[in-house]
Amino acid sequence: MRLIIALFLPWLTFFTIGRPITGVICLLLQITLIGWIPATIWAVYALSQYKTDQKIEKALNQRRAEPP
Repeated sequence: MRLIIALFLPWLTFFTIGRPITGVICLLLQITLIGWIPATIWAVYALSQYKTDQKIEKALNQRRAEPP
């Protein structure tokens, strides 16, 4: 669902992953017609980084939960 948002409303993606200041900057970029494509690419990249960070955090939490 976030990927679809990243393609059509890139600035909103940043708000859904907890980066509102970046979302405002992206919105300013997206307002220009030429800036729409870079804003979309930026949002998709940020979303992939967010997912990677979530996977790493999950793996670290699982490792901490294991007994020594």
